[in-house]
Amino acid sequence: MFEEAATIIRDADAFVITAGAGMGVDSGLPDFRGDKGFWNAYPAYSRLGLSFTDCANPRHFADDPSFGWGFYGHRTNLYRETVPHTGFHVIKEWIDKKGADYFVVTSNVDGQFQKAGYADNKILEVHGSIHWLQCQTPCTSRIWRNDETITIDEVIMRARPPLPRCPDCGEVSRPNILMFGDWSWLPDRTRIQEHACDLFLQSRAEQRIAVIELGAGSSIPTIRATSERIGWNLEHATIIRINPREPDIAAPHISLPYPALDALQRIAAVL
Repeated sequence: MFEEAATIIRDADAFVITAGAGMGVDSGLPDFRGDKGFWNAYPAYSRLGLSFTDCANPRHFADDPSFGWGFYGHRTNLYRETVPHTGFHVIKEWIDKKGADYFVVTSNVDGQFQKAGYADNKILEVHGSIHWLQCQTPCTSRIWRNDETITIDEVIMRARPPLPRCPDCGEVSRPNILMFGDWSWLPDRTRIQEHACDLFLQSRAEQRIAVIELGAGSSIPTIRATSERIGWNLEHATIIRINPREPDIAAPHISLPYPALDALQRIAAVL
């Protein structure tokens, strides 16, 4: 199976990398799969009986901003400190060696692809990014870079003041991330990314595209659906689905039931 994956990569004229939460696990980022995975990462929320869905809700920034920024501030600091694992660089080396064009589509909000050297204008972050902020209201459509220093009491998972604030109205700000039950997210940055991705796919429609899907689960199937749309709609696109838990996909696409880094290293060994 790794030989088949290597052939797809070797023959590719262009690449689409589609990545879910499983891509970050090998970098040491928490696996939020199910309440147990979330509570293992954040015991304070286990004691409170709160799920990931409970915490990832925009209402907290208005009702209890110290709580809201306790969760998202901790994640901001974690993502800033995290070093992307070798697998990010393995794929980038394949792309660079071939001189091929590429696009990344990810549901992750952590900015790890940018940190690993992928061009910002070649990335679609479908749920936004923790490295950008917006007003919680919002009072305008403006977003700005998250350069805030956020101090967290990790025992109770609450942010200490001062909290990040909107430079226009002074209200507490929030990450420019699509949360659960979110009617206030400002999607303009993601919409621009979507347009760039669509143009990329249109321009490469007749080429051989290797779609490398990494750690994308079915509970929130945005990334899996994106891979499949490309794989079934473009005649010369082939999906390599890498997922240790849910790898299944119909031929001519292939599945690798391995963690992201392990699979990429095994393919690299064949190449």
